[in-house]
Amino acid sequence: MRKFNPSSISFVAIAIVLLWIKTYIVYKTSFDIEIENWKQEFILFMNPLSFLMFIFGISLYFNEKKRNRYIIIASFIVSSVLYGNVVFYRFFNDFLTLPVLFQTSNMADLGSSVNSLLNVTDSLYFLDFVILITLIKLKPAFITNRSFSKVESRTYLLIAVAISFLNLGLAETERPQLLTRTFDREILIKNIGTYNYHLYDLFLQSKSSAQRAFADGSELVDIDNYIKANYEEPNNEYFGIAKGKNVILISLESTQSFVVNRTVNGEEITPFLNDFIKESYYFNNFYHQTGQGKTSDSEFIVENSLYPLGRGAVFFTHSGNEFEATPEILDENGYFTASLHANKKSFWNRDIMYQSLGYDRFYEINDFNVKEENSVGWGLKDKEFFEQSVQHLKEMPEPYYAKLITLTNHFPFELEEEDQLIEPFNSGSQTLNNYFPTVRYQDEALKLFIQKLKDEGIYDDSIIILYGDHYGISENHNRAMEEYLGEEITPFVSTQLQRVPLVIHIPGHAGKTISTVSGQIDLKPTILHLLGIHTKKNIDFGSDLFLDDKMEFTVLRDGSFITKDYVFTREICYDKSTGKQTDQNVCDRYKEKAKNELEYSDAIIYGDLLRFYENIEYRGDLTKQLK
Repeated sequence: MRKFNPSSISFVAIAIVLLWIKTYIVYKTSFDIEIENWKQEFILFMNPLSFLMFIFGISLYFNEKKRNRYIIIASFIVSSVLYGNVVFYRFFNDFLTLPVLFQTSNMADLGSSVNSLLNVTDSLYFLDFVILITLIKLKPAFITNRSFSKVESRTYLLIAVAISFLNLGLAETERPQLLTRTFDREILIKNIGTYNYHLYDLFLQSKSSAQRAFADGSELVDIDNYIKANYEEPNNEYFGIAKGKNVILISLESTQSFVVNRTVNGEEITPFLNDFIKESYYFNNFYHQTGQGKTSDSEFIVENSLYPLGRGAVFFTHSGNEFEATPEILDENGYFTASLHANKKSFWNRDIMYQSLGYDRFYEINDFNVKEENSVGWGLKDKEFFEQSVQHLKEMPEPYYAKLITLTNHFPFELEEEDQLIEPFNSGSQTLNNYFPTVRYQDEALKLFIQKLKDEGIYDDSIIILYGDHYGISENHNRAMEEYLGEEITPFVSTQLQRVPLVIHIPGHAGKTISTVSGQIDLKPTILHLLGIHTKKNIDFGSDLFLDDKMEFTVLRDGSFITKDYVFTREICYDKSTGKQTDQNVCDRYKEKAKNELEYSDAIIYGDLLRFYENIEYRGDLTKQLK
């Protein structure tokens, strides 16, 4: 029997070691992965190894020529996957998923956003690939001609399997039920690694695709019981107070609450909004709950009172589902419903998804006069967008529900000099520096829009709702944010920074600040109740924001949650009054509720369960009706 000769697989070993070390370096330099102890550090270091051994081990079954070619190709592909995650993480502070990769129709429109994420030094992410090619050309002695025995191949495979099980076993000791109870991709990457995570993601994609095919609606029983158990009757003081009024819903691109009532370089960032909230209802503990779908996720949450998916965007992955969205409900109650957005209708698959949501009309880029001189960054400037949108509003039959989606305050936050009303901030982050002038420009555009509504006689016949769609400044800019805020950005502070403005202006009502913990998921029942439309029959996970005793509980897509007194994020429970870590037990009673809501919502989307609910007039005994 031939003895196992380690030198004979030196080229394979070099490929593994180079990519292994590179991956660990990328973990430490390109991703912000929080490590709490030596065991987590060891798991992070070890987790790429088993995957790389399997991938490159396949080459042991090839002859020399094919083996070398396979190793080179595999190295390039794996490096590309790693680099793709790096670029994606630079802005979204998140990792790629298969549904995101399927969103290719968005790529052509990303333009400067993608370019700003690329660096000259990015070629270093493929340095190991270059080294391997150099070794083949200049050091052929590393490569042998012999084949490998079954014993050698099996020994290699057993080592790879042993390392894989060791990795998973250690990960389970750090995070029990890692693969069944985790909504946070960072935790998965930290424990099983980028490459194994993508295999797991492939499994989840296959599972979700099969979910709809095998769904029969029986899952709606538990969901229905949960919804009914948590339903709260509307506040009579506010129910129907805006009945018959137009609804103008404005999505404020990338706008976070930290800019409200604050200054930069001694200048107010949002002077108009600061004044407008004094004559409106302002919710200062309102959180965005978006995932990878960003603006489209915020639309989905607001319209459906369902959570977005943890992977990809519902607008892409499940645009053909049956929904009971706000536009469809309002259409049934005599409203004309429209969305206005000066972008291509196919972006975020809106032209398809809006049909499923029940919109009567989509005013897209071809409905606006878009020219080079009135555009910047992602397209039509907000001032021009609002000016032209007023003309569309005037043509709509009343009452109408109109959603307007702004563009200018979008990464990479480009603005022409003549539109800058305040100077950029001065920090090490160009993104944060430029963010303030674009927010200020958006604020000025809102001011002109509101005045135009008054001039056209629309203002007094409409409720006006402004909400931030998602964060604009990711955790990748924490150092600069610390400089601006004057405090350390802990996980607690980072979660608090996920608050976005919500302003509801109702004609004839005085201003009031409401500090109830809430989220985008609460907007649908709130709007419908203001218009006098009951929601008891709806599958909604949110609740009316004007309830006197609303439960103060908001779940973020990564499984974090916020209550009146506590914040739970990254497996740590924080006391909101101090911002310090507190007894885990006080958060434990909310964990099951957070998990249930995310899983129930996922089940509805993946299984397209509302198609079984479409013709049910009342959910009195859903079990019998489904039978």
